[in-house]
Amino acid sequence: MTISIEPAVCHRYELQIKIEADREQVWKALMEDINCWLLTDFYAVGNDSVIELDTKPGGRGLLESSPGGSWLLWYAVQMFLPDQLAIYLVGHIAPAWGGPTVSSLKMMVEETANGSIFHLTDARHGRINETALQSYQDGWARLFNDGLKKYVEQSS
Repeated sequence: MTISIEPAVCHRYELQIKIEADREQVWKALMEDINCWLLTDFYAVGNDSVIELDTKPGGRGLLESSPGGSWLLWYAVQMFLPDQLAIYLVGHIAPAWGGPTVSSLKMMVEETANGSIFHLTDARHGRINETALQSYQDGWARLFNDGLKKYVEQSS
């Protein structure tokens, strides 16, 4: 048996990305077209898996599932504010992926004079080290710049 005691840490990361498209188009892509812009190396249970976002109260949240029956609940929906184009999610990172850590995520889309701004805030607490911090910051930036932004701007 191995026992280790590590202090819990809190960290907050904010990302803002300018997107040359109206906010409703960005919101639709974020909520409904996830499988169109999610980068393939972000899939966890297989390249043939499907991502869905169920925002209904008590719904399944952000779920990845494969035809073979494997699945991963990425995030549960904590609060959904479609009139404000905002969603709050809570996810758990297992020890196998560097946790235990809890991620409290907020995503929203703001209108600007010539497009929109996608806002992401990820507040995490638990086992967090410098390697994990850099990894998730790089991951969020890559996912939403190379995935969401590129998809929306090419679809405009």
